[in-house]
Amino acid sequence: MKIGCPKEIKPQEFRVGLTPNAAREAVSHGHEVIVETGAGAGSGFTDADYVAAGAHILDTADEIFAICDMIVKVKEPQAVERKMLREGQLLFTYLHLAPDPEQTKDLLASGCTAIAYETVTDDRGGLPLLAPMSEVAGKLAPQVGAWTLQKANGGRGVLLGGVPGVGPAKVVIIGGGVVGTHAARIASGMGADVTVLDMNLGRLRYLDDAFRGEFNTSYASKGNTAELVQTADMVVGAVLIPGAAAPKLVSREQLSTMKPGAALVDVAIDQGGCFETSKPTTHADPIYEVDGIMHYCVANMPGAVARTSTIALGNATMPFMLALADKGWKQACADDPNLLNGLNVHAGQLTYYAVGKALGIDVVSPQLVVK
Repeated sequence: MKIGCPKEIKPQEFRVGLTPNAAREAVSHGHEVIVETGAGAGSGFTDADYVAAGAHILDTADEIFAICDMIVKVKEPQAVERKMLREGQLLFTYLHLAPDPEQTKDLLASGCTAIAYETVTDDRGGLPLLAPMSEVAGKLAPQVGAWTLQKANGGRGVLLGGVPGVGPAKVVIIGGGVVGTHAARIASGMGADVTVLDMNLGRLRYLDDAFRGEFNTSYASKGNTAELVQTADMVVGAVLIPGAAAPKLVSREQLSTMKPGAALVDVAIDQGGCFETSKPTTHADPIYEVDGIMHYCVANMPGAVARTSTIALGNATMPFMLALADKGWKQACADDPNLLNGLNVHAGQLTYYAVGKALGIDVVSPQLVVK
């Protein structure tokens, strides 16, 4: 199989879909790997690194899309890239279709087969290709939130950990999953007063037991959430419903009850965001203000630490990428129901229920597609 890796073109996206190690593994399996020149530069990989791994280098993405059977990326294909996709071609990347009707429409029109990293599962019901980036984003959230809180950036001018005689900032994290857990660990390590909210009591028990009171936990009822948000210096939105649009957990009306200059960090922005006033931003212009509250809503947070993120993502995606290349997507998905859960689009049909529900599009069962 010809496996292509174009350079990411989303603003300030420095990650790359294939590491040289992944390219080497694919070549050792008998596949041809073709990488766009400069694709790995943002993550610290040179064209020479890919050539040493057995890959070929081409000058443009157009050439790669034209000749490759499978396209491996990081972020969802941008409009210009979607025009290059064709019938029968396999796309393996993050998609986040639920809040993105235009991308969904274009993928359906292309006739390609698209497998989304974020909906591939494991035997425990986890999301193994989303987890590495959730870990990175969770650890970044308190860092970028602390920066947003600085007065020069429009924030309250509060130091996350306080100093002797001055109390620490209050951080509320909505969601106790992978993102929330890592955010809580970092924020509490920075000295903040941290509370994690979740509706799963079993998860709250786990967090209490595993972290021995390192941070507080609370049930995520509407009343509790509203009360804690009022007193917070920083709120981190870390709620995920696999493949679906994120629920709106803080309304615009609630902003008026918050401390002026408080920071909202929306890690769920890829899925539409979990604050009513959230809108995607970039690393070049990451924050904006609504009703006196600062919002940090960068849609590709892990891209800020591109080398760490690329290697972590590559470690997770490589076995699935090899299975798709070795067996073909249909047999690979038939053999692995967890990989089949990643199938979102095939030959003009939507195959992921949560996306169809969010966008009002009819869905075909993925099991029928692979027969």
